[in-house]
Amino acid sequence: MNKGAQTRAAILDHAVAIAGVHGLAGMSIARLAGVTGMSKSGLFGHFGSKAALQRAVLETAAEQLARSVLGPAQREPTGEARLRSLFSRWLAWIDADERPGGCPLLFASIELAERPGELRDFLVDHQEIWIDRIRQMCQKAVAEGNFREGLDTRQFAFEFHGIGLGFNFARRFLADSRALTHANTALDRLIAAAS
Repeated sequence: MNKGAQTRAAILDHAVAIAGVHGLAGMSIARLAGVTGMSKSGLFGHFGSKAALQRAVLETAAEQLARSVLGPAQREPTGEARLRSLFSRWLAWIDADERPGGCPLLFASIELAERPGELRDFLVDHQEIWIDRIRQMCQKAVAEGNFREGLDTRQFAFEFHGIGLGFNFARRFLADSRALTHANTALDRLIAAAS
């Protein structure tokens, strides 16, 4: 990776953290310049526009999630093991110190819900793929005989995803120290109902 690419990657790491707290709209070039110690013109030179920076932040957050959460979970041998790994890694990713506001993709999904455009379209595509991966892991567990035949895997994915959203809210907004315990209990109940 050349120096320009390294600088861009470092900028985006800071930008993802800012987006988790202030959202995409609150992620100004000036704020990012203050955190990185770069000039506004230097930052602008890496992206060309605020819209391009916002898109790069969403892409970077999605890549980080795939690398840290989805990829390792998909290497587990069974569907249920994949689901449990995905869940624990996702909650750890949400709760990581380097993302002080939680998951920037969840923040952006609220921020962009009623704002049609390229950023919303990218995020919708990403979230649909994410939920479909959960459903596929669930289907694998059905095929292996660990989950019951005829299980509504779309409903399972909806509930699984909802538990993660609830954890983000309880942990980040309410500062609930028992959020992880509640989330794990909810997952155990969901899996028990599917078995």
